[in-house]
Amino acid sequence: MKVLLFGATGMVGQGVLRECLQGADVELVQAIGRTPTGQRHPRLRDVVHADLFNYASVTAQLDDFDACFFCVGVTSSRVSEPDYTRLTYDMTLAAAKTLATLNPRMVFVYVSGAGADSSETSATMWERVRGRTENALLALPFRGVYIFRPGMIQPLDGIKSKTTAYRIFYSLMKPVLPLLRAAMPKHVLTTRQVGQAMLAVVRNGARKRVLESADIAALGRSATPP
Repeated sequence: MKVLLFGATGMVGQGVLRECLQGADVELVQAIGRTPTGQRHPRLRDVVHADLFNYASVTAQLDDFDACFFCVGVTSSRVSEPDYTRLTYDMTLAAAKTLATLNPRMVFVYVSGAGADSSETSATMWERVRGRTENALLALPFRGVYIFRPGMIQPLDGIKSKTTAYRIFYSLMKPVLPLLRAAMPKHVLTTRQVGQAMLAVVRNGARKRVLESADIAALGRSATPP
């Protein structure tokens, strides 16, 4: 398969990129973002694109892909609802609508978050905006759309978040996270599990279109590359 990856330099995206490059059936991973991944691999192609709201100049480079893993996310802390909407809903749909036209047989996987509100009525701003984004994606004419709603994620393989607050949090929690994952394997995921689960839904589909942490964990455990 050929995979298009957004957000490859973030914590989740780094994990997804690692699993893709280890997948025997992944022919190409094309990472697209404002900065290069900084990695070299014969099956990795970097496309640096500054404007993530408009893809007219790189349309030719977005055709003929089997899957898109959209791992771009911003914190809602100290961000207004209009700004968060622009960086979450508008940015995601700009990419997704372009890809739905170019690759209707694509599987699109979107990393949302535990607590996202599909009814779009939550009193919590980010839950409403994420839910609205999910609903808009599910309405697009892809072969498949899957929404991932992970909760806590343990970074493995030297992966670190780009967000300072998250780096501090994960540094403090490093001794505790393995214990939490052992105690709550359905609720604490790893970056490996998330990446493996994304590949699994492209290979075999899933019973649900909106996947909570327990669903992702089950898919990650069952993922076996051909």
